[in-house]
Amino acid sequence: MTLIVDTPEGTHIRRIPPALPLPAHVEHGPGAEEATHTAAATWGMPDFVFQQAGHAVKGSGRRELGDRLLVAGHRAAVIQVKARTIAPKLDAQEISWIQKVAAKAMSQAKGTVRQLRMLPADMVNGRDRTLTVDGNTFEWIAVFLLDHPHVPPNTRVTWQPLGIPAIALTRRDWDFLFDQLRSTTAVLDYLFRAADEPTIPLGDEPVRYYELAAADAETAPQDIDTELVGAGGTLFSAPQLPQAPAGSNGTNVHRVLRIILEDIALTPLRDPMTELDRFTVLSDLDRLPVAARAQWGHLLLDMLRDVPDVPEGHCKWRFRRLLHADSSRQLIVGAATRFDPTIQAAFTAYVQLRHHEVTTRTGRTEESSTLGVLLTPRPAGGRPWDTSTVRVDGDLGLPPEDVQLYSDVWNRAFEDGDVVDRDPADESASQARG
Repeated sequence: MTLIVDTPEGTHIRRIPPALPLPAHVEHGPGAEEATHTAAATWGMPDFVFQQAGHAVKGSGRRELGDRLLVAGHRAAVIQVKARTIAPKLDAQEISWIQKVAAKAMSQAKGTVRQLRMLPADMVNGRDRTLTVDGNTFEWIAVFLLDHPHVPPNTRVTWQPLGIPAIALTRRDWDFLFDQLRSTTAVLDYLFRAADEPTIPLGDEPVRYYELAAADAETAPQDIDTELVGAGGTLFSAPQLPQAPAGSNGTNVHRVLRIILEDIALTPLRDPMTELDRFTVLSDLDRLPVAARAQWGHLLLDMLRDVPDVPEGHCKWRFRRLLHADSSRQLIVGAATRFDPTIQAAFTAYVQLRHHEVTTRTGRTEESSTLGVLLTPRPAGGRPWDTSTVRVDGDLGLPPEDVQLYSDVWNRAFEDGDVVDRDPADESASQARG
């Protein structure tokens, strides 16, 4: 498929390649499921793609959940992959078969969600790590994914209401979304958004994507109180759906975030952290808007080059802070000259202080969270930096004297400029249009 896309920067050609090849030496049906998993794990994160570890047990019964799950943050998708394993027949017969398997797939997906809501199940992600999935924790969508050599033109599938959103895609559509966005969270958000739109012919998802992306580009930014992040806060607005594919600017800076995500995913856990804690941190970081990732990659690399340039015994800090439009989620990324227990304690205090300040201003303490990610140059070794994270949520119960101490240290340092380097535009509020 070739799309001609009109953008503010001019007309662009977007070629949509076929779906990834099926794995060799695997039967067609399981191969289509494996290829679907591979696309989501490669362009997204393997930590967000799940399949069942064993069986879900209810009373004396036992039911295997064979579906693949896509889970990130508070949203989840049940993926039902169906493959045409014989030569296609006449169009009318193919449409009838597609309609039949789609109805069956949606019914199976509904059953999976119902089962997970009744009884949590242990699911294994793409790194062979186990997470208990409680269906009541997530907002669900059912996805029927068709692997078919030739879908008849204008094939629209329908199904009985499921009580949850649902959408039908081809495997090429699936690969396109992950290649375009390179974010599991962004793909899930798109699926929920598209499911609320009128039904379109199977295989036309890239067309709908660019229609929605064009609408996003023309949408005016909504008002947001930048003072929630303190004096100097600026509004950053980006389309929820970027027209340019992630990483299309010819640089690798968009990969900086992926490297940081991999750092977090591969770091051994320390007691009392759990795999659920790791999943939560990864989900929070993956919420960084796709359209902002290249710019943030440039900024982080600039920070890392800048912070070592200080006299012996000193430490330079650089920060960028993002408050999402709903004011309940805050992301802080920073760089410091070195990493040691003092730096770790100072960064933890900074994250706690900014969380306390924002929740005090919004009054939304219980539903709010703040994730801090600190990069520190590594003088020697096979990698350019070390990654450290701090995440807090809800009411921290900070004693007033601690709040005063943290404020004296950090806020006065920003005002004086003698121990902390800071671009006034570094502290910013952000939203995604659409």
